[in-house]
Amino acid sequence: MLLIMTDLQNQIVLVTGATSGIGEATARTLAQRGAHVILLARNAAKAEATRAAIQQAAGHDRVDVLLADLADLDQVRRVAAEFNARYPRLDILVNNAGLLPGKERKTTPQGYEAGLATNYLGPFLLTALVFDKLQQSPAARIINVSSEGYRLAKPNFADLQQERGYGPMRVYSNTKLYNILFTQELARRLRAHGIQNVTTNALHPGVVASSFASDSNGWMAAAMLLARPFMISAEQGAATSLFLAADPSVAQISGGYYVKKKPEAVKHPFSTLANARQLWQHTEELTGAQFLD
Repeated sequence: MLLIMTDLQNQIVLVTGATSGIGEATARTLAQRGAHVILLARNAAKAEATRAAIQQAAGHDRVDVLLADLADLDQVRRVAAEFNARYPRLDILVNNAGLLPGKERKTTPQGYEAGLATNYLGPFLLTALVFDKLQQSPAARIINVSSEGYRLAKPNFADLQQERGYGPMRVYSNTKLYNILFTQELARRLRAHGIQNVTTNALHPGVVASSFASDSNGWMAAAMLLARPFMISAEQGAATSLFLAADPSVAQISGGYYVKKKPEAVKHPFSTLANARQLWQHTEELTGAQFLD
């Protein structure tokens, strides 16, 4: 399928996890199409180097940096306030940042399990806090990067923090399913509130040869090393994110899950309307953010 990009000359785009891998490829391509791209990143030095490289590739200087660690919800609140103060609207939000947790369970400054916070709570909170800016756009899109790993999820509302039976892949799989359920419930709430100028979709980018699992160890690190020759490039991995961000054919579609730029049914017994609503309620309690209630 040929990717047809809409005119992005006046678009304001926020991409998380944008200093490497598919996040960087996504941000670079959108900037090359003329968008004003804001990179949300943790590491200032990497972010500045990425900004310079994207500016050179795009041929313009409309590339900004905002610094925050999505795992730290206080930092998410701060960076959302910075964005809201600096920009008049938000046309495209790409929740791309993700983490494959390490062997040992780690917690954030708020006491949350790090994988849950980075992959799910942080993106949910960021989306909630910049939602007013999304509504200021004539046609805003929220893209949530998930994974086919959701199929391995074994979620338990009684143990969202993985305090019992912690495992890196279980955390990762659960959070990727949460990304999809968040997308579906957000789409339902947008429709219920009659909001027609904001859409949201989730996607699987493919297995990308990047530094994504560089912090993992043990069998996962070995498996990623063995699989590397069969992985796709970051540019190939960014294709579906770019498709959902800018292709006119999906401008009115909301709540979908896409693989290789095509919609796919979400096949998991936990993927129900009741569970999506309950997850939203739990997430509001954990983040302190309420929107579209």
